[in-house]
Amino acid sequence: MRHIKNLFTVLLATVFLMACTKTDEHAHATEDTSYTCPMHPQIVEGEPGSCPICGMDLVLVQKQKKEPETASAFTCPMHPQIVQDKAGSCPICGMDLVPVKKQSTKGEEVSIMLSESQIQLGNITTQTLRQGQVGSNTVLTGRLVVDQTQADLISSRAAGRIERLYVKETGQPIRKGQPLYDLYSETLLTLEQEYLLALDQVKAFPSERQFASILDAAKRKLLLTGLTNAQISRIAQTRKLDARITFVAPSSGTVTEIAAAEGVYVAEGSPLYRISRFNTIWAEAELYAGEAGALKIGTPVDVIVAGSNMPIKTKISFINPEFRQNSQVVIARASVPNPGGGLIPGTQATMTVGTQVREALTLPLDAVIRDSKGAHVWVKIGENTFSPRRVELGEESANRVAIASGLQSRDTVVVTGAYLLYSEYVLKQGADPMAGLNHQSNQ
Repeated sequence: MRHIKNLFTVLLATVFLMACTKTDEHAHATEDTSYTCPMHPQIVEGEPGSCPICGMDLVLVQKQKKEPETASAFTCPMHPQIVQDKAGSCPICGMDLVPVKKQSTKGEEVSIMLSESQIQLGNITTQTLRQGQVGSNTVLTGRLVVDQTQADLISSRAAGRIERLYVKETGQPIRKGQPLYDLYSETLLTLEQEYLLALDQVKAFPSERQFASILDAAKRKLLLTGLTNAQISRIAQTRKLDARITFVAPSSGTVTEIAAAEGVYVAEGSPLYRISRFNTIWAEAELYAGEAGALKIGTPVDVIVAGSNMPIKTKISFINPEFRQNSQVVIARASVPNPGGGLIPGTQATMTVGTQVREALTLPLDAVIRDSKGAHVWVKIGENTFSPRRVELGEESANRVAIASGLQSRDTVVVTGAYLLYSEYVLKQGADPMAGLNHQSNQ
């Protein structure tokens, strides 16, 4: 009796296990299978039956298992130009890279479409590729300096003491004949006495030529010490000796240096003032030895002063034959006219040395994006639609570059906002647009 009971228990457990297995298989079959009508594929049922439209038996359709999508690229939300094949941190800002599914570009033209608002916000403008002048230019950095040929150094003509300075600040304009300083000098007093004595001798013996020669010599001595004819005439008229003489400016200009001070004793030849004129000014640039070999005196250059976009056309007037002290550079100089005095010494300036100009298909420099793979531009191929194109570059000028290959005449090219298009494509597609161009070029 006990054996019969055990056998019954085993049979009951087996039947229950088989029922559960069939239930699980039916459940899995229900999840992974469906039934549809061959004539009306829009009819999809979860169990066998007939098509409610034509009455045909529904046929079994095996559902496709979805493969989990994995990111094939990672980019930085703040710097979309950073694209890596694995997760990590942005090398620029340190943010975690986010996964982006790369889009297949095989057999398709790489392009991106923007809305009108995106184009306006990104300041994306286009220009038709056209013929223009281009040539390689050499831009030299320099500054404006005082034209030393237009400067006068005023020195003391006699030993003495500075009693008074009439001009005590640099930068002040002065006129020819304007008082500069008073000098007390015993030497000048002696010269005045000699002049008056010679004058008395001429009056006493007007027929004697030797006294006339002595008078001329005494007058020349006073002139050489810096006195004017008016001052000498006044001494002759007043017959008054004065050891304190006022010296005046020999020319007009601007005081750029003062080396004197009131109450200071100076020797003959001591520098007192420097007066400069700014009707012309020098533009000086530093050159390495290799660059200096390409320049000659008389080479045309364009000088652009900081704060002004208008170039001043002039020529190289001097090239220093030796290196500047404690450096490995030489100085090239160009004379620049400055009739209104608007150019100020010390202002930064650039000197552009041009080469032979030729005609070519050109674009603005900002239209070209350069990276380690080369250079490319974005071309408008439809309404608000843009596509990158690989290009080969030719000669460059200050603001334009020649296109050797990669574009055709009359192509419409993005000239501002090209980098924004590049970043937008990387952010949306998760891929480098140049990778698609490389693939297309290899086919």
